[in-house]
Amino acid sequence: MKVNIEIDCTPEEARVFMGLPDLKPMQEAVMARLEQQMLDGLSAVSPDSLLKTWLGMMPMGSEPMREAFMGLMKTGFGGTK
Repeated sequence: MKVNIEIDCTPEEARVFMGLPDLKPMQEAVMARLEQQMLDGLSAVSPDSLLKTWLGMMPMGSEPMREAFMGLMKTGFGGTK
């Protein structure tokens, strides 16, 4: 003997019927906080802040680095003057 029962209800109705808690408000609060943290983190990845961080760690400073890049651009990478 085979019995099939088909229940047509929404996920919300099934949750209420089974007595499960509504986690939607908590999920929205967590997602809002996560979104804010991600947006705050993007400012640390801006090109200006990355260059300042990288060049600040170099003992020679930014001017010799700029001159080295200009020299590479003038001659090309691996080319001759």
